[in-house]
Amino acid sequence: MPKLIIDSREVEVENGLTVLQACELAGVEIPRFCYHDRLTIAGNCRMCLVEVKGMPKPQASCALSVNDLRPGPNGEPPEVITRSKTVKKAREGVMEFLLINHPLDCPICDQGGECDLQDQAMAYGVDASRYAENKRAVEDKYIGPLVKTSMNRCIHCTRCVRFSAEVAGVPDLGAIGRGEDMEITTYLEHAMGSELQGNVIDLCPVGALTSKPYAFQARPWELRKTETIDAMDAVGSNIRVDCRGREVMRILPRLNEDINEEWISDKTRFVWDGLRTQRLDRPYIRENGRLRPANWSQAFNLIAERIGAASPDRIAAIAGDLQAVEELYALKDLMTRLGVASVDCRQDGSALGEAGGRAAYLFNATIAGIDEADAILLIGTNPRKEAAILNARIRKAWRQRKAQIGLIGERADLAYDYAYLGAGPESLDAIMQGEHGFLDVLRSAKRPLIILGAAATARPDGKAILGRVAKLALDLGAVKDDWNGFCVLHDAAARVGGLDIGCVPGEGGRATPAILKAAEAGELDVLFLLGADEIDTSKLGNTFVIYQGSHGDRGAHRADVILPGATYTEKSGIYVNTEGRPQVAGRASFPPGDAREDWAILRALSDVLGKTLDYNNLDELRARIYEAAPHLAETDMIVAADPAGLQALGQAAAGSIDKAPFASRIRDFYLSNPIARASKIMAECSALRQGAERLVAAE
Repeated sequence: MPKLIIDSREVEVENGLTVLQACELAGVEIPRFCYHDRLTIAGNCRMCLVEVKGMPKPQASCALSVNDLRPGPNGEPPEVITRSKTVKKAREGVMEFLLINHPLDCPICDQGGECDLQDQAMAYGVDASRYAENKRAVEDKYIGPLVKTSMNRCIHCTRCVRFSAEVAGVPDLGAIGRGEDMEITTYLEHAMGSELQGNVIDLCPVGALTSKPYAFQARPWELRKTETIDAMDAVGSNIRVDCRGREVMRILPRLNEDINEEWISDKTRFVWDGLRTQRLDRPYIRENGRLRPANWSQAFNLIAERIGAASPDRIAAIAGDLQAVEELYALKDLMTRLGVASVDCRQDGSALGEAGGRAAYLFNATIAGIDEADAILLIGTNPRKEAAILNARIRKAWRQRKAQIGLIGERADLAYDYAYLGAGPESLDAIMQGEHGFLDVLRSAKRPLIILGAAATARPDGKAILGRVAKLALDLGAVKDDWNGFCVLHDAAARVGGLDIGCVPGEGGRATPAILKAAEAGELDVLFLLGADEIDTSKLGNTFVIYQGSHGDRGAHRADVILPGATYTEKSGIYVNTEGRPQVAGRASFPPGDAREDWAILRALSDVLGKTLDYNNLDELRARIYEAAPHLAETDMIVAADPAGLQALGQAAAGSIDKAPFASRIRDFYLSNPIARASKIMAECSALRQGAERLVAAE
């Protein structure tokens, strides 16, 4: 390991580090604009200049490796000086050049208060400029409805260009021209096509790229900041929700190396306007075919009347995709006390959780484990739509580790190359029988990874497919002491938590497909929908439907009684991501009107039904949850599932399968849940994407 002296202090660092990284490890701050830990080195801005003893001029520390430094004449470690007069003068000169054409419009810039250029000009710049020439003017570019451009401010750091090409895998942005005429653009000025494009807002060190929906809405010092967890998919991205009063103004990523690194998807970032539109803010009761406002007592009494008149075997409950563990547990508990066995948190109709233990429904390799995979088989999943952040991890493994990837399912642009192996279960059987060369790729891999998606599990033959994939993983040696390559990728934030606490049918109970079939046949009297909006409500027949949720979406349109609940930003709740990691979401704001937290509604309803739940606050409820599922108390930790359950699961491989190809459950990335469908921003993105797809199809 090389040694060097940084500002008279000797340090030892790893091979391959840059001088900038070595300085950071030594606790020395180095200013930079173009350098970013997760992007390739560009060396554009020259702000990171340092003095290296023995070299005639200051060096760009971001582009200089510690291994390239030569020792002193007597063999002493190379010496780096970051605070000399030479370095100070060089940085002041660079800053002066950067500000030659900058408009200096900080008072009207959305980046004001969070601008790297502003901060570093204060710390490393001078108080006056020697340049009096006219400033360069650049036209603003249209790059879509999410990112606002003010290209006069651009300093050509190319962070946005490198992110689009390297991380997102959709190289929309690039540079044209040279010198003073250089511009960052999409060239034809079309909308960017990545589901991760909003991250360029965070990357931009100046105000050239800012959030278009958030523009001129608030200043950062006006906002109350709450650290919480995203519920738009099952990745469990760490986010920060910024509110002014009770209104959510923006959503930003938080750093978590094991989950989302420092990125979030566009749906996570821009769905905030859907949190305030089409909200349910009071109870409703349907009379004469029309919903009318009611109070809580009227709604509860009507529910008690209908449930009291029905036998338990003619009552059922389905939970949705955005629910926290607390309300799922309360729902299951209430239905158990009522004697109702037909309770299901799998509104997609999958058979997950019925065999094999936790290992049969978790992303066992973990999200960070994708970085170690050298061969990946995707079955019935489109991770770009179902988990855009996880898809970026797969792309990173493809770029950096040269991981080979195969796909069984719908053809799609996943932002990386893959071998297309077929459309349905027959292709899976062909691989298991050795009829495809990709089997050899998986066998020769040290850490093979098999990712099974909802398109494969949410089918009538899902259990047989699940068994076949488990058997394939075991046969390949993908399940061993230090590695479990059998991974289920969920697309719903609530799914793993619901399975962990047993929110599935009890003995003699019906699962979601059977519940819908019974309702259509007139065999069901009462159906309780807890935020379940993705089911086919046309099959509910004359069933009395109770809907508890936050938005006036599909479930509310069919409901006979509506109970207004809270969204994921308006309650404190436990969410378990696809890898089985429990995380606690913080409450950033409060629900509107008479809406309440979902577990509290169920607790109040239990009183009226005469089946009082024995917890009166969140702490008591969580104590019961931790008693039922102790691993959920290990916040932000993954308790590995016992892989022995996969042996029993593999025995189900003999079941019959349908020849129908796998069809993705998420057809539109931007409109996949009630909050997103209420968002004007997401609707605009969806319309643009569909228009682009129709144009490509026509060509």
